Amino acid sequence: MKVSIITVVYNGAEHIRDCIDSVLNQTYPDIEYILVDGQSTDGTIDIIKSYGTKIARFLSEPDKGLYDAMNKGIRLATGDVIGLLNADDFYRHNGVIENMVSLFKRSDSDAVYGDMLYVDRHDTSQLKRYWRSGWYSENAFLWGWMPGHLSFFAKRWLYERYGLFRLDLKSAADYELMLRFIHKHKARLAYMNEVTIVMRAGGISNSSLKNRLRANQEDRAAWDLNGMKPYFFTLWLKPLRKLKQYITKPPEIPGPVKRESNTV
Repeated sequence: MKVSIITVVYNGAEHIRDCIDSVLNQTYPDIEYILVDGQSTDGTIDIIKSYGTKIARFLSEPDKGLYDAMNKGIRLATGDVIGLLNADDFYRHNGVIENMVSLFKRSDSDAVYGDMLYVDRHDTSQLKRYWRSGWYSENAFLWGWMPGHLSFFAKRWLYERYGLFRLDLKSAADYELMLRFIHKHKARLAYMNEVTIVMRAGGISNSSLKNRLRANQEDRAAWDLNGMKPYFFTLWLKPLRKLKQYITKPPEIPGPVKRESNTV
């Protein structure tokens, strides 16, 4: 099973080596690594080029934002499975992809997802948040559930059949895509039940009331665009469920310990 991992980056020289190394150090042998750059000006391009042929595909050109760049990478991908990894982030250990592929094969699923850790942007030993996705049950999206987007690995045919990220959404483009794949089109899921991604805190924030209201409007649009209706409380349960992520004790980060995965 060939796996395509896509990283999009713009002026990410500070952390891009950590990201690239976490992919290239994976124990699974059949990985197609694709980097899509938005014409960086801070040395990012030179860093990427220094890896030579270890990078399967490298594209550097202007884009219309994060999700446009991700769509470009998906179109370039030739793997059976597609995963996304942001330039500031990295895999928790070297066996993540191997564990993911094993779970795909055991479960005969369409998509696999896991858990994520958020850490301090400069000191990755400082934990900020633990996103435990948990087991999926049918209609879980109606109760505010969603998996962490970067922990989500999907068969390439899902993108080919049901489409890529919508560029008319901003912060909710990842939510809409998973809502479409999982809730609307009933993609079969398997849960890895382990931390797969370590994310540096930052990026688009919905912490302020203004941003939360804007995000709520986009979440509602995600349902409307798919011709579906949530419960009246669905879109408020979604952010409320995240509060637990700040108080739940996460598993330890250190050590490339390969954990056994579990199917749904």
